[in-house]
Amino acid sequence: MTDDSGQVSLSSGSITMFTGKGGVGKTTCAAATALHYASLGKQTLAISTDATPSLSHIFEITSNQKPARVIESLYINELGVEEVKEMWDKQFGSDVYQVFSSFVSIGYPEFVEFMTSLLPGLRDEFTVDYIRELRLKGEYETIIWDTAPMGQTLTLLKTPAMLGEHLRMAPRIYSRLKIGQGSREPILDIIKRWEGLSAANMDFLRNKVKFTMVTIPEALAVEQLEGIFHELSEYGLKLQQLIINNVVKDESSDFLLTKARQQRNYLRLIYNRYPDLEIIELPMFPYELKGLDRLREIEKILF
Repeated sequence: MTDDSGQVSLSSGSITMFTGKGGVGKTTCAAATALHYASLGKQTLAISTDATPSLSHIFEITSNQKPARVIESLYINELGVEEVKEMWDKQFGSDVYQVFSSFVSIGYPEFVEFMTSLLPGLRDEFTVDYIRELRLKGEYETIIWDTAPMGQTLTLLKTPAMLGEHLRMAPRIYSRLKIGQGSREPILDIIKRWEGLSAANMDFLRNKVKFTMVTIPEALAVEQLEGIFHELSEYGLKLQQLIINNVVKDESSDFLLTKARQQRNYLRLIYNRYPDLEIIELPMFPYELKGLDRLREIEKILF
């Protein structure tokens, strides 16, 4: 949905996922976007599911509270590896253990460590479900989702579909296992619940999440876009906005002039390849972008 200025306008309860390769300014763009909606009076949460989050650094927040308040209507929450592991354990650990312990004799603590370290897709499935439930609770009007670097994010996005494909065959595999250990719940009933979860999360990603890609006008980053677009489309996920960061606008030195000329070729390529995509250029800044004043500079350009 767009407003009269042509900018994308997010409805109440909306979610925007920011994604891109590492180091392109993804978190900065997510932070500035969250600041914008909070400034409009919308109850806003900026959440990071990157294993090495930097939202608190960019907002210059030292509070250990989760979520932490930045300004009125704006909160941030960073979910590192340990937080995601604990939440996955609480919500899904016992279910998965019912099935797994039917095959192998293993203690529950060792099982959790094994599953969350060797099978990270289950963590990813939980992360998608966690964001979906946040939206359903309705506590925040707008959720800005800062994800891990692109390779990890694609794994996260694929997980619900991959789980769904696996579960189509699961009854044949698990049909001889009558009940789970401990709860005595039929294994196939547990699998049915997983099927429902996977379908709900895939529907959520396709229909409730706006995807914004952040990139830079350099050879490798531009070439990676085509593959990313293709992988997203395979799962019915459509990119709605592309932010090109670090575009040289000041050509006052030989270095900057040379860099600007190089970038023009990549910018032209992007615009030619994606004529129907909303594209926003962010200039290269001569200083570090952190703190509310700096983020408001980004906000003015994005909106």
